[in-house]
Amino acid sequence: MSPIPGSGLAKGLAVTLRTMTKKTVTAQYPDVQPELPPRSRGVIGLFEENCTVCMLCARECPDWCIYIDSHKETVPAAVEGGRERSRNVLDRFAIDFSLCMYCGICIEVCPFDALFWSPEFEYAETDIHELTHERDKLREWMWTVPAPPALDPGAEEPKEVAAARKAADKLAAAQAAEAAAAQQTAAEQAAAQAEQAAGSEAAGSEGTAPADPTGPSDPTPNSGPEGGQA
Repeated sequence: MSPIPGSGLAKGLAVTLRTMTKKTVTAQYPDVQPELPPRSRGVIGLFEENCTVCMLCARECPDWCIYIDSHKETVPAAVEGGRERSRNVLDRFAIDFSLCMYCGICIEVCPFDALFWSPEFEYAETDIHELTHERDKLREWMWTVPAPPALDPGAEEPKEVAAARKAADKLAAAQAAEAAAAQQTAAEQAAAQAEQAAGSEAAGSEGTAPADPTGPSDPTPNSGPEGGQA
């Protein structure tokens, strides 16, 4: 069925009329901060502890606005006779937000969860060179990152949470087994001590002769020369 001529124009005018009848609301910014969506893309926060200087974010950035410098350090062997290892140490991590197009590729490709979206957007500068923010500023923005949204009721539990839960259950079971073994050992020791005390009391009662109620018997007369028979 072909559309009625002029139906599109009528729909557009209807939208215009509905908008014209609505009350105009003025955002009182900056006195009143706007309510941003939970997944707003403001700036990028850096969690340095998770960064391994793999350079994957810098290589995948289509604008080449991420600058990373690092150096290698030698880590002593963990055990005697082991091999020394080298690791990368982060020296500089900067993002030029005058070039960034907020695509989020760096956050998606980071394999160690070191980059996060922050809803902060108040970082305008009068000089374009000051829009290159170093890692100290990126770390400050890290603490403004909102908590991740809750999972759907029917969603599968993340593997990390399942592994942590399994490890916690295993540790709790081991602690419960140790507590039960300690209680059993204490009960066996108490029973052994009680049995030993009962045996000692029985042995003491058998070794002591009962007293004669009639008193001591008369001594037998001496048959020697001094005490002979009359």
